[in-house]
Amino acid sequence: MPRGMGMGGGRFGGGGRSGEPPVMPVTGFEGRAVRALIPYLWPKGQLELRLRVVAAIVLLLAAKVVSVYVPLAYKYAVDALTALAKQGPEAVALGIVAVPVALILAYGTLRVGGMTMAELRDLIFAKVAQRSMRRVALQAFRHLHALSLRFHLDRQTGGLSRAIERGTNGIDQLLRILLFNILPTLVELALVIGILWVMYSGWFSVVIVALIVTYVAFTVMMTEWRRQFRREMNRTEQEASTRAVDSLLNYETVKYFGNEEHEAERYDDALRRYEHAAIKSKTTLSLLNIGQGVLIACGLTTMMVMAGYGVAAGTMTIGDFVAVNAYLIQLSIPLNWLGVVYREVIQSLIDMESMFALLEVAQEVADKPGAPALAVRGGTVRFDNVHFSYDPRRPILKGVSFEVPAGSTVAIVGPTGAGKSTISRLLFRFYDIDEGRITIDGQDIRDVSQSSLRAAIGIVPQDTVLFNDSIFYNINFGRPQSTNDEVDEAARLAQISDFVRALPDGYNTVVGERGLKLSGGEKQRVAIARTVLKRPRIFLFDEATSSLDTHTEKEIQRSLREVSANRTTLVIAHRLSTVVDADQIIVLDDGKVVERGRHTDLLSQGGRYAAMWRRQLESSAKAQLALDGQGTQQRAPVASAPAAAE
Repeated sequence: MPRGMGMGGGRFGGGGRSGEPPVMPVTGFEGRAVRALIPYLWPKGQLELRLRVVAAIVLLLAAKVVSVYVPLAYKYAVDALTALAKQGPEAVALGIVAVPVALILAYGTLRVGGMTMAELRDLIFAKVAQRSMRRVALQAFRHLHALSLRFHLDRQTGGLSRAIERGTNGIDQLLRILLFNILPTLVELALVIGILWVMYSGWFSVVIVALIVTYVAFTVMMTEWRRQFRREMNRTEQEASTRAVDSLLNYETVKYFGNEEHEAERYDDALRRYEHAAIKSKTTLSLLNIGQGVLIACGLTTMMVMAGYGVAAGTMTIGDFVAVNAYLIQLSIPLNWLGVVYREVIQSLIDMESMFALLEVAQEVADKPGAPALAVRGGTVRFDNVHFSYDPRRPILKGVSFEVPAGSTVAIVGPTGAGKSTISRLLFRFYDIDEGRITIDGQDIRDVSQSSLRAAIGIVPQDTVLFNDSIFYNINFGRPQSTNDEVDEAARLAQISDFVRALPDGYNTVVGERGLKLSGGEKQRVAIARTVLKRPRIFLFDEATSSLDTHTEKEIQRSLREVSANRTTLVIAHRLSTVVDADQIIVLDDGKVVERGRHTDLLSQGGRYAAMWRRQLESSAKAQLALDGQGTQQRAPVASAPAAAE
């Protein structure tokens, strides 16, 4: 069953930020994986970590040298005890017994020494492994934030989380395997083969080499066959995690439509396919283990028979027989681990594939090399013949041109689908335009750094999403270095400070996933406070008061005019009553500017804007009549501010 639902810098092959290891393309993945891990194993500019790697390798080699002497100490102790047994009781009187006792103590000391050095090796290397996991996770996190809005609109949050979790764990696993399993196993095999060749018949070495070759070939063949099942497990686990996260994020929608069972069936469908793949993986793993056990048993039996003949022929002692047996048993452990290690390497590579593929996604919107910071003087915003489409088959903006002079307020209105929200996304450079220019104080936003551009603009979006943290954190997010008093002042300007103080936990109140514990109006006021705290040079309000009641809306409109006074302000509006005081109103329709001017001028023209104003007035009047009919309040004049969105 899938585990719990968890969650860049540079690209693979191209390098990342300074000091970050490069990452490689997925093509030819396995062959390049080791090379890609070297920068993590030998981190640039990290002397302490490099010394730790060297110390770990030294301890590793020392532990293996000690381990191959253990069977020799065992052999000499057995031979000494055999000779002692032949001496009989007289040996005790002669003190000969001290020799086997010393050898036995040496045997025990070597075993303890080898184990101690192995533990010290792991202790020293732990910081290297954990630092590597931290760096690659941070690199993936940065890369995700560097990707365009287009990528994130298509993302599957649960799947991304699992890909990063498995990938970072895979890197830690692979680093340990390469350094502490494969390398020491090869060293130990070479030492044992050499000792058997020198001390005994070369046929012992031949048998061991034949056993190793057969064992490795069988393990590789079986593991490659099993690989498809592991990959299917990863795919179905990621799908199950994605469906679960998506369903829980849309908890209220599921409840609205009573589709809990439908969602459970979709989740169970992914779990069922994961179950089938996991069963196949486990079954084939058992077959692999059985085959490996048979091969090792055959090799062990063959060498023991050869050693037995040597003892019978007088060419080997009982100690030699015991030593050969000890070497075989000692070798069977790394051989067994060799099979496990290879499986783990392949599994780690598969686990890393999704994350590496994610890091391979190119940045659609990237800074030019050496892009300077935006220099905001007055804050004049200009769209010059801007063309843009999310899909080439469906243009959104078709030659839009307008200017927001420094310190003025310009409103953009129009029917749904006219391209109003697209303008805000382009101004923040979430996408690059197809044609034309967008400038701030004459600087093309494509020529300056994105960080400086976004630092100069503050937005209050219509759809406010908050972090699952405290109200204080969500407001302070606008400028994290702010003081408590500054946060409280921003909340006051957003007309939410009194509400927050009345809560049992005050500013420490947690707002829940996506801010769902707050009402729409409360969330919007938190968003306004966050933007006020940012103190941007340019304000962008995308129907910033759409979720508020009439009284609160008027209060916040007054506050917004106060905080944005003498600052460039762009208002994207649905309720026309909120923009009647704008210095200029731009009317968009079908991706084109069809009218522009002040409120009174546009009404006098009798065009699109005037028609929209009349419809909203009529809608407002009908809503007021309905309220009057229920006796809930006194009838308002027809000329009251329209409330319906066009």
